[in-house]
Amino acid sequence: MNGRDQEPESDGVEEALALVARHTRHEDAPGSAHGSDAFSAPTGDAAADRHRATSWPEARALAARIGRAAQPRTRRVRLDQALGQVLAEPLTALCDLPSFDTSAMDGWAVAGPGPWTIRSGGSLLAGHGETPPLPDGAAVRIATGARIPPEATAVIRSEHARTDADEGQLYAEREVVQGQDIRPRGQECRSGDHLLPAASRVTPAVLGLAAAAGYDELVTLARPRVEVLVLGDELLSAGLPHQGLIRDALGPMIGPWLGALGVDVVATRRLGDDAEALHRAVTTSDADLIVTTGGTAAGPVDHVHPVLRKTGAELLVDGVAVRPGHPMLLARLAPHGELPSRHLVGLPGNPLAAVSGLLTLAEPLLSGLGGRPAPVPYRAPVRDEVHGHPYDSRLVPFVHRADRLVPLHYNGPAMLRGIAAADGLAVVPPGGARAGDELEVLDLPWTSWAPSIADGGCFT
Repeated sequence: MNGRDQEPESDGVEEALALVARHTRHEDAPGSAHGSDAFSAPTGDAAADRHRATSWPEARALAARIGRAAQPRTRRVRLDQALGQVLAEPLTALCDLPSFDTSAMDGWAVAGPGPWTIRSGGSLLAGHGETPPLPDGAAVRIATGARIPPEATAVIRSEHARTDADEGQLYAEREVVQGQDIRPRGQECRSGDHLLPAASRVTPAVLGLAAAAGYDELVTLARPRVEVLVLGDELLSAGLPHQGLIRDALGPMIGPWLGALGVDVVATRRLGDDAEALHRAVTTSDADLIVTTGGTAAGPVDHVHPVLRKTGAELLVDGVAVRPGHPMLLARLAPHGELPSRHLVGLPGNPLAAVSGLLTLAEPLLSGLGGRPAPVPYRAPVRDEVHGHPYDSRLVPFVHRADRLVPLHYNGPAMLRGIAAADGLAVVPPGGARAGDELEVLDLPWTSWAPSIADGGCFT
């Protein structure tokens, strides 16, 4: 938690004037987020910094485009190592499924009309090889999954048949339809059929399908590698806050959050307010993405902008018109030695502002780098009125209640109490939203399985 990156939340006349200036100036001016080579750090001038800020939808879309444009890396992995990864190519059946006619039930394989003479010689069991043809009028016991003998016309379930031991005859107690309870070869797929498209996530069910279709290995996309650098001399890694020192909330949070997005977090390191250490870390890291926390503003110990300038980085997004999280950034790092071009996302130091930066820049960028399709956006009505910023988007933690979004309290830039109880964040447009308005929803990576804990009245 780093109070130096607290963005002003006032709604005064100065901001309204800046809004006018923003719409009357050329948006591709040097230092904007639209591709100029000029590197522009925060100036401390509210109007100038606000003009440079990219709109929230544009920043998110740009991060996604950059991720998708990267050259993917692939690798071949065993099935037992592929869970959670992303297919680099379509999953194509290597054999028919099933690969031979099989029995769908325990019972009797029969040929022709009944009654049938029970054939001696035991039962047909799963896993056994070829069987001799079944003569017309004959029956043989068969187990689920066993190969159907040639010339058999149906399977009668055990509970739908009776036998006469003295006569050695089998009688059906229900009508027998040709082909019943037989799974014919290729019923599910034929060899060469496309089962799943590339970019599908490998779930336990996908592993089962791949194994059934003949795979021992899968070609998957290599997971993006991310390194987290936590900045700030005021941060404690243990114990209670004291003497102006505060607990580091971002170090324990950012790495697991990124891990939930399907990336490999290679390290989380605390560097303090040390410009040389930050420069050394940025220029030597071989991670695909470096994520910094804190130091993105223009204070005396905010070193991210100066270090990026020193390394020759290209600033792609320098501030986003969103609250909280306004002073976030996205940069393309210049190649250094044997290291290729990589990217850096600078998150503000306040915890909820950092979450905003994760969802705005890091998540769409990493989805593209990892070959994962972007989540399908959806909207839902909000239960209560939500105050908005005059010209910036707001991201507000919420819970689902009866098909409505219920905004949570404790949603200030430095607070985590709201997001810890949330199902996601609602995107509130400039000016706010009235009860019943539909808002875009950003789900959290774990809310598909984690129940909401915000049942107490103190949150809503």
